[in-house]
Amino acid sequence: MTLTEKVAYLKGLVEGIGVDETTSQGKITKAILDVLDDMAFTVSDLEDSTSELYEELEAIDEDLGALEDEFYGEEDDDDDCCCDCEDDIYEVVCPNCNEEICIDSHILEEGEIECPNCGELLTFEIEEDDCCCGCDCEEEDCGCCGHEEDK
Repeated sequence: MTLTEKVAYLKGLVEGIGVDETTSQGKITKAILDVLDDMAFTVSDLEDSTSELYEELEAIDEDLGALEDEFYGEEDDDDDCCCDCEDDIYEVVCPNCNEEICIDSHILEEGEIECPNCGELLTFEIEEDDCCCGCDCEEEDCGCCGHEEDK
């Protein structure tokens, strides 16, 4: 039974027992029932509004979820890495405005980025080690990579 139905039941009981509305007790009882009736309708309206807001919030949540899937899903598809490792972050100082910029390995691979502070185009050249293992020996066949030098 809803709140408005309960108040209607109480009104029926009061009418059924024949409360005299001309007495002070009857006036108080009628006033209390009127306040209860108003409160029941207000609560009912609030429940309806809350239900509508909840439905709208659910729709917004679904739309946001779809946007997140579309936005973040595309980024995930671009990753060549199948593991959950983090990209290395590099700090670069713009030579024009001296602003420190943090970039990741994907930006380095692209070779350039526009400085977010001043708009200067920054270009990057990645120098590969001569040695295949990166040991700084500067020889292609140093033997440390399992390659033997030609003798």
